[in-house]
Amino acid sequence: MAKQPMLKFVDVARDMPEKRDADVRNKDFDEIYAEYAQAKAEEQASRCSQCGVPYCQSHCPLHNNIPDWLRLTATGRLEEAYEISQATNTFPEICGRICPQDRLCEGNCVIEQSGHGTVTIGSVEKYITDTAWEKGWVKPGVPMQERGESVGIIGAGPGGLAAADMLRRAGLQVTVYDRYDRAGGLLTYGIPGFKLEKDVVMRRIDQLEQAGVRFVQNCNVGEDMTFDDIRAQHDAVIIATGVYKSRDLRGPGVGATGIARAIDYLTASNRAANFGDKVPEFESGELNAKGKKVVVIGGGDTAMDCVRTAVRQGASSVKLLYRRDRANMPGSQREVQNAEEEGVQFEWLTAPKGFKGDPVSAVVVERMRLGLPDATGRQSPELIEGSDYDEPADLVIKALGFEPEDLPTLWGQPELEVTRWGTVKAEFTSGRTAMPGVYAIGDIVRGASLVVWAIRDGRDCAEALLTDLNAEAAVAAE
Repeated sequence: MAKQPMLKFVDVARDMPEKRDADVRNKDFDEIYAEYAQAKAEEQASRCSQCGVPYCQSHCPLHNNIPDWLRLTATGRLEEAYEISQATNTFPEICGRICPQDRLCEGNCVIEQSGHGTVTIGSVEKYITDTAWEKGWVKPGVPMQERGESVGIIGAGPGGLAAADMLRRAGLQVTVYDRYDRAGGLLTYGIPGFKLEKDVVMRRIDQLEQAGVRFVQNCNVGEDMTFDDIRAQHDAVIIATGVYKSRDLRGPGVGATGIARAIDYLTASNRAANFGDKVPEFESGELNAKGKKVVVIGGGDTAMDCVRTAVRQGASSVKLLYRRDRANMPGSQREVQNAEEEGVQFEWLTAPKGFKGDPVSAVVVERMRLGLPDATGRQSPELIEGSDYDEPADLVIKALGFEPEDLPTLWGQPELEVTRWGTVKAEFTSGRTAMPGVYAIGDIVRGASLVVWAIRDGRDCAEALLTDLNAEAAVAAE
């Protein structure tokens, strides 16, 4: 009788890949987790219970066939595991690194609910695709047959790249326009290297170029090129700009020197640390935490990226202010743990009231308590009167989230419909807007969200766009 390859969660304990020691990793921007060896990947994959209703799959925005590729990994059929993994996910090695698995697939694992510790889904996913790259199984998506239609995609982030990949594989001529000098969006310039090393992103960009996707960099739509010009050159256009307008603070002294936006700080760090670019604001110390008392304001994953970056730049102290408690923090709990190990101090139930000095020398902090739940069900923070204190700071980083830019005004397109939040109004799943041949996906539709949701939107939109073009071709042929 053949040995049962799965359901080993009772006998085999959960075991994450080895994490580099905090005193070592907090001095560089290399990824903090080691790679699984084959035997360890097979062992951890074999813990999957192969349950009849896979909650891991249903709670993954891409609905990845997780139980299938775990079983194939456990039985040594790794190339087949990769084929199953990439069938639903354009960038599985990226999602394996940066997805908040503790809130998605792993957080809904059945054996986790029974007290045995979740299957290490993200780490196995990363191992599968990294091995596929090493073995040469990952091939450019060169189409079997070319088509004459062309699509312009505005934005080279994960959503735009996912759409570009699928459309190019179908034979369409694809051009991606992006404001930065390198493609990848926040994958390239927003997420630090210790979570996502940049060669992982760049090899995907290179693969898309090999497949025939054309990139137009340093192109700010509305300045360097009009939206009408792009529409005129293509049969369809996908808006995938993301959201880059930072939410701001209010209060005395908010305009002081030394108060920076998270996106500017992270971009400068990624350019200098990961690409070796000369960044004047970094070299001058304006966006460099070295030797400084750093205070980061916010509670999401961007705030986590900022505090952990500041530690690596050699800050004398790093503190995070968040107006709720740890249990109500929107960022990944795994990231909070990593930051604490690396020396970050968390000041829960605190909020900035104002700032002293110019350049900034202190944040005026007020203490909070949690009151009654708001409309979302979360407890609302309430001010504790008379609890103010000064927190010394040489560099303050605002990581309060992002909002959409005013695209109708910036692009001179008043007919581009937006919601009351400023996001582009688009049809659910397809991305179709009210403008003929114009689609919108990702954060510019959803608001600031996860990379995995942008990938899902890009893939769904590509499928809908192909359906529309095929329908138009069929009508024209009649």
